[in-house]
Amino acid sequence: MNYDQLSFLNPNYFHGCHPSDLRSYFENDPFFENLDPAFPLNLAKAVAPPAKPTFRQQVLKRLLENISAHDLVGKPYVEQYLHDQYRRNCRPNTLRLTATSLTLFLSFLRPLGKTHLEQMQRQDIEAFVEHEQDRGLKPNSVRTRLCAVYAFVRFLIENKIVGYELMERKIRLKLPDLLPRAMDPQDLSRLLCVIDNTRDRALILLLLRTGMRIGELLNAKVDDVDLRQQKILIYLSDKTSEGRVVYYSEDAQQALLAWLKLRDSCKQRLFYGQGKKSQCLCYGAARMMFNKYLHKAGLQYSGYTLHCLRHTYATDLLNAGMRLECLQVLLGHTNLEVTRRYARLSDKTRENGYFSAMENILKGDRYADDECDHQL
Repeated sequence: MNYDQLSFLNPNYFHGCHPSDLRSYFENDPFFENLDPAFPLNLAKAVAPPAKPTFRQQVLKRLLENISAHDLVGKPYVEQYLHDQYRRNCRPNTLRLTATSLTLFLSFLRPLGKTHLEQMQRQDIEAFVEHEQDRGLKPNSVRTRLCAVYAFVRFLIENKIVGYELMERKIRLKLPDLLPRAMDPQDLSRLLCVIDNTRDRALILLLLRTGMRIGELLNAKVDDVDLRQQKILIYLSDKTSEGRVVYYSEDAQQALLAWLKLRDSCKQRLFYGQGKKSQCLCYGAARMMFNKYLHKAGLQYSGYTLHCLRHTYATDLLNAGMRLECLQVLLGHTNLEVTRRYARLSDKTRENGYFSAMENILKGDRYADDECDHQL
């Protein structure tokens, strides 16, 4: 549009104050004769495109479609319960866990002759627990399924579907108190020596030095990394729906800088797949990569997983004297007891602590070693 055309232009036209057929009234006006043909004829407000569904909405839709494909007892109540969890802003992982557990439980009720949820009894829940144990599930997995079933039963009680007697004398599973799966220092050294890929070395060292969950690191973006202060910002964890800051050491910094020099700057994720259109690295590919290096280091039968790096991080910090309360925040745990199960003092640290304390006792100073009390 030329400058001399501006004198014929009514500014109010852009605010939509004229009817849509006003142009036909001024067809012979010189403004329209000299108007640039590229000028838009229809200045009405464009219709906004529909909002893209969120990730939680996509997960809920997919779970409801899967449930509708199964012949379950009380299927409408399961759909109501999933909608209720969605309204309460439950995490996508919680929705998946609930749908999987209830699908297994309600499918188990059908062979027992149960056609309505009102017929459910405590013996049915006990039989389901035994069935899952006979399938070879670990106690933690069975307990997780049982918690999901009891949460659904509580929802049915609130809606007057079943009686409260199902919640009396709840089934409680005794869980084994296993040692944390921290890697042996010699095995860790062997593993780090065989990593020859720049990206893989940066990924494994970041897991080892930050204690991040593998999903948190794979979802991290380049903008989340602060190279100057050597920290990574986790704005929202998929597991806890809470944000936190983690820090990494100098060796991880060097590995990360080497990877940043080689990575594709067009990709948003810090770690991505090998394909040209791949925007993220999936968990399966990361697990295969870790297993490849375990086999290369001769540790294929050790039972180590990517999650063991998180246990190793927690154990090393605890042995170095970090308090459990600080370690809990770095790991992103909501319960201190979970942190206790993640990290325990190594035998060497306990041995040193024993001889140090015994030396003080022999000297007559029984209270000189109070700084280790928080670790024992």
